[in-house]
Amino acid sequence: MPLFRALDERAGAKGLRPWRRGLRSTEWMGGCWRTHEDGSVLSLTQMCLLSLADNMKEVWVKDYADNYLDHYTFRYIMGPFNPLPGELVEELTWLLSTRKQLSRAALHLLLVPQLRGLSLERCPGLVTPALCTHIAARCQGLWSLDLSGAQQLPSKVLCETLPSLCALRSLSLAGVPCDRSVIWTVVSCCRMLRRLDVCRCQLLSPAALLPLGGGALYSSSPSPSSSCSVFTSLSQSYASSSDLSSSFPPSPSPLPLSSLLAVDIGIGEQEGDAAAAAAYLLLSLPYLERVAMEDLAQACLLIEQRELGLADDFAARERVPRLEEVWKERVHRQDRDSWRSKREGAPADKKAESEEEERTFSMGYDCETEEGAINNVGPSCSHNPTEGKKHILSQSGLILPLKDVKGVTCDSLDSLGRLCPGINSISVDTDEYEDTSGRSQGCLLAGGLQTWSGQLRSLSVHHPGPLVDLLLALQVAGPSLISLTLEGVKTSPQSPLLEVIKACSKLRHLHISAEPPNTPQEGDEDHLQEDWDLPQLPNLCSLTLSFSYEHNQMKPAMSWMSLKKVLQCLLIGSPLLEKLSLVSLPCPVNCVFQYVLRRAQLDMQRFSDSPSTPPMPLGRVQHVDLLRTDVQMRTVKSLMQQSKRLKYVDVSYCWQISQLEWLDSKKFSKVTVVWV
Repeated sequence: MPLFRALDERAGAKGLRPWRRGLRSTEWMGGCWRTHEDGSVLSLTQMCLLSLADNMKEVWVKDYADNYLDHYTFRYIMGPFNPLPGELVEELTWLLSTRKQLSRAALHLLLVPQLRGLSLERCPGLVTPALCTHIAARCQGLWSLDLSGAQQLPSKVLCETLPSLCALRSLSLAGVPCDRSVIWTVVSCCRMLRRLDVCRCQLLSPAALLPLGGGALYSSSPSPSSSCSVFTSLSQSYASSSDLSSSFPPSPSPLPLSSLLAVDIGIGEQEGDAAAAAAYLLLSLPYLERVAMEDLAQACLLIEQRELGLADDFAARERVPRLEEVWKERVHRQDRDSWRSKREGAPADKKAESEEEERTFSMGYDCETEEGAINNVGPSCSHNPTEGKKHILSQSGLILPLKDVKGVTCDSLDSLGRLCPGINSISVDTDEYEDTSGRSQGCLLAGGLQTWSGQLRSLSVHHPGPLVDLLLALQVAGPSLISLTLEGVKTSPQSPLLEVIKACSKLRHLHISAEPPNTPQEGDEDHLQEDWDLPQLPNLCSLTLSFSYEHNQMKPAMSWMSLKKVLQCLLIGSPLLEKLSLVSLPCPVNCVFQYVLRRAQLDMQRFSDSPSTPPMPLGRVQHVDLLRTDVQMRTVKSLMQQSKRLKYVDVSYCWQISQLEWLDSKKFSKVTVVWV
């Protein structure tokens, strides 16, 4: 069984197998096998792996736990999973964690040297200092590590673990109590890191993230003396701000981060620290595409409007270069890259001329004077990530390659559009901004989103105002949207939900979290047109409509009766729907499902003799949440009978369902029904 031995260098990771994605879409309930979503039969490899997940607890895990777990400490276990390729072990770990069957003993057996990805987000209680020691010893080839939520993990343990994981490309420490020393360890040891998540790390201040930008960003400056002084000042800064800094000298270059998530972290010493730190990182991380940081909007304003002097006090206190110097170096690098791209794409007979122009440009660039920088930002205009789309260059002379931005406000969208024209995913918060010009929040949002019209794929808006305010913005961005999230919006019986659907016809994911109407609807709610004339979302895969409620209410007030027609439109016109969540809806839901199910049965009868049957309403749904609705158990049973892929239904707090009916529903063994 387990034996002590050195790491096997021959056990390398192979390429990702084609069936891997299919395995993760395979579903289990109890001991029943399931097919793929397309109805195909599982392969022999997949069935064997799923069988391992069911039987390893009573075989290998039991033997190891009884005879070895608390008796010996092994640097490397020669166990039953060592011959498996790393991607198979990763899939097996994922299966056990999602089914809540991953134990300490099982995890010990699965920590094999060929493992390339390890995610313990679903079981943070297993992440202990002892486990980190095992990971550092056995899994030194890891490319991806997720320890999110491991609140009992000290920073010292992370600093001792990460130096053994130099191959990491992705690291998630969200919610882990890590501090500045962990960031220094990451910068010093994980030089290939591309994605870093430190959200909810309260021990991290915004200034603690500055080492991620490196110290040799300025080494390419035309003036060697100034470059050396800048590097030295950055080194001295962190030498005075970290107890472990003597062990971690500044990195020779910025990390190649493409994704940095750092929201809900600790606060800075003074107001404005978060904006200044974010500006430094935006300028010093040249490959950054996905970002979520505190005061990101203010940082973009600082850069785009060239109000860089506002961060001088922060630079002096942290003993880092002035933001103006960082900006000049970034502009110079961008212009040199632009010239290089222009030369490489030019015909052979013009390359010599281009090289001469570049030498002339470099000689004329004065890093020490603002005039030299401004006069030479022209060539950067040709470096446009929007591929020919008309773009107004920002006052800063920069174009940042950001594509996914979270946590900005309406007042920063214009500046952000000039600074980052390539954005295709954005999260906007309208709560913290009050406009004094008389323009509504909806108009400001629509004007700001106009820059990315036709290219925006994902939009998330937190707006504590009426839903109608957002209609204009959704009409601007909607035609290209694939994902839409609206949070905190207020509704009324006149809220234009149908217009929202019509404006965003390509949606695959629609999530709305709203306040219910304050007044009941008056008049006939059935005045809308027939189903076939209503807008539809044929590509929709995930739908969430969630309404807040008073905790002292047993059921929500039925005040928005015409919402039934909208639901019918969505459920009938979205045959690809897989996940459905309807929570505390202020309208009858049971009659909606009965209508849709009858419609689906009629369609099945109509196409019974046809060789090709089109997708039926609710035919592909797998997960349904109907909390605090008036749905009845007989309707739920009809849904389970008709939807062959259904595996989970949550009818908690549904007042029309009794405990006896819920117990009787357990006869449907392939579907898990939750009721409270």
